[in-house]
Amino acid sequence: MKNGGGIAVHFLKISDWTAEVLEQVVRGAAAVKRRRREVQKEAPLAGRTLAMIFERPSTRTRVAFEVGMLELGGQAIVLRSEEMQLGRGEPIEDTARVLARYVDAVMIRTTAHERIEAYAAASAVPVINGLTDRHHPTQVVADLLTVLEKKGALRGMKIAYVGDGWNNVTHSWIEAAALLGLDLAVAAPDVYAPDPAIVAWAEAAAAESGARFLWTTDPVAAVADRDVVITDVWTSMGREAEAAERRAILGPYQVNERLLASARPDAIVLHCLPAHRGEEVTADVLDGPRSVIFDEAENRLHAHKAILLHLFGRLEAVLAEAAEPGRL
Repeated sequence: MKNGGGIAVHFLKISDWTAEVLEQVVRGAAAVKRRRREVQKEAPLAGRTLAMIFERPSTRTRVAFEVGMLELGGQAIVLRSEEMQLGRGEPIEDTARVLARYVDAVMIRTTAHERIEAYAAASAVPVINGLTDRHHPTQVVADLLTVLEKKGALRGMKIAYVGDGWNNVTHSWIEAAALLGLDLAVAAPDVYAPDPAIVAWAEAAAAESGARFLWTTDPVAAVADRDVVITDVWTSMGREAEAAERRAILGPYQVNERLLASARPDAIVLHCLPAHRGEEVTADVLDGPRSVIFDEAENRLHAHKAILLHLFGRLEAVLAEAAEPGRL
């Protein structure tokens, strides 16, 4: 699917979209979830093929996209980099040019964000970021859906992220908050603060959206009176050599019952998984009544479907059938 200028429309980071598009996709994910079997019968992506390139391991991203395409009437092809010519040094741009002649869209889970940008620049079909070191937009669409489901709204919610600030989930949440006008606190040690360029973009966008940000090194201050508390692993893929140092620095940022005592009594806890129980989150929190982590994981499926429908120009029809409300 290409826009009027003949250039493929990609989803590499949350800020690739306007607030209106992001709202529509989240509402679409809710509609697709509610009408799961009806949409499956309609097969809106019949005849479409998604190629999925994995240069990093995956559970939820792979299964959600593959099942999502199948339930929408299309098909998905799994391509591991070590099984492709990419693994033997073929330029990623050449792979992009070739695959665009075979498939209708490509999802990539890779390392440096610059790598997916290079792929997308050479691709004539939509490219979806399934995870890079800097951004994880598909995860945050699922997170937004989960907050909407559990709290009944996004706007007006007070949200906190605690832990590693230079993290793909953190960055995507910052961009989502800036677009949608949300209230987000980020607690991280200075050494692991969010990317300054993303922070600067978000603060500029907040002037228009009304978003509110708190940047702090104090996890208690970040969580105080919050409706939603989010965390992620302290040692992301590719940084395993730093694990011991990270545990030492990030120890005070563990999401545990003592920290959650500062949040609102009905606060919910999100984590993109996999979790390191006893590190960034305790087992009693992850398995406890505040946790919506496994509902959040399920919502990856519905979020991914909505992303695909949007990129293929079929989401508005699904929303029209569902008569979804217009605001979040």
